[in-house]
Amino acid sequence: MKVSILTLGCKVNQSESMIIEGNLIKHGCSIVGISEYPDYCIINTCTVTKKSDYQSRQLIRKAIRTGSKVIVTGCYAQLKPEDIQDIKGVTRIVYNNNKYSIINILTGIQSSYTYTYTYTSKSRPYIKVQDGCNFSCTYCVVPLARGKSKSTNISEVINQAIEFESLGYKEIVLTGIHLGSYGKDLKNNTNLSKLIKELLNKTRIPRIRLSSLEIKEINDEIIELIQDKRICRHLHLPLQSGDDRILNYMNRMYNTKEYEKTVNNIYKKLSDIAIGADVIVGFPGESKKEFLNTKNLINSLPFSYLHLFPFSSRPNTIASKMKEQNSPYVKRERLSELNAINIKKKMTYMSAQKGKTVDIIIEERLDNDVSVGTSSNYLKVEIPSKTYDKGSLVYVRIRDVEENKVKGEPIDKL
Repeated sequence: MKVSILTLGCKVNQSESMIIEGNLIKHGCSIVGISEYPDYCIINTCTVTKKSDYQSRQLIRKAIRTGSKVIVTGCYAQLKPEDIQDIKGVTRIVYNNNKYSIINILTGIQSSYTYTYTYTSKSRPYIKVQDGCNFSCTYCVVPLARGKSKSTNISEVINQAIEFESLGYKEIVLTGIHLGSYGKDLKNNTNLSKLIKELLNKTRIPRIRLSSLEIKEINDEIIELIQDKRICRHLHLPLQSGDDRILNYMNRMYNTKEYEKTVNNIYKKLSDIAIGADVIVGFPGESKKEFLNTKNLINSLPFSYLHLFPFSSRPNTIASKMKEQNSPYVKRERLSELNAINIKKKMTYMSAQKGKTVDIIIEERLDNDVSVGTSSNYLKVEIPSKTYDKGSLVYVRIRDVEENKVKGEPIDKL
């Protein structure tokens, strides 16, 4: 049986698709591209913005046109099943809490799923250690789609990491809807710091990457742990707004002074670290004054990159009912202004890496005998290569930055 898996959205979705993929392969299925006319097409959807909804519907219709049987899951399927039911040709809708039943549906195996990983398209595989969110950000539908925070037992995470290590992977990425809340629902005072310590002690995998963390979850213990050479020099710390009034409207539970102090503290300890942030522009009530505060804060902090989003009103959220909604034009203009800052920040960070040595994990080979890999500090680096396999860890000296591309040359060792 040929199966295609198409995934939108966050790293948690990507991780769940990997689990489905690995177990389907284990039971004899072939994973193919959508253009290869699969027997089944699985669409793992996202609903974080209106654009995500639109992209989900686009993918569903594209899959239907291949003549495949189409199974739709993910957060859009969870919150808007009636929208999907209106699309003629969908075979089945599977909710998030039953996502792994897709394995049973396609293979006929009635046992519960087991974690099985194979060499897939990911050179840096994800491990989902946490799901759900107990926060109530006024703009966000994710808690509605994912439910309350739930953590995976440490022993299970360790076993997954060891399995990846045995398969030759050089990096794992710890993912969660709210990663920093890891362990709060478990016993024995379990938390993210404890999980990281256990991974460092019980595995030898060269690189461990943390996905997004909230600023108030970065304590002294976390900062000390990320100084270990095996922890990737990369943190993603959602900002959302650089104005305290807007942060309060968003129910973000921190202020700009706290954010600024923590980021600068991290940077003092690890000057080579890549720090990224999410920012929403055009939130209800954001005037020119509040937007200027956001611009000024971003300019003052050592960000390596930004993920920028225009505010997207989501059904059944508090923000969707707020007054002073900004126009699409205002959102576009503000997005453009921040994007210009983002480009400058990225170039500044990349240029500062010239002459430095890093290790990269090869993720793809281009047509012109060039391989591309990701460094510990989240740089995409191009190197001349005909010999490196996907997933290889290669030591590289950064020699140039051209047109938003980092270029390096392989060296023997750091």
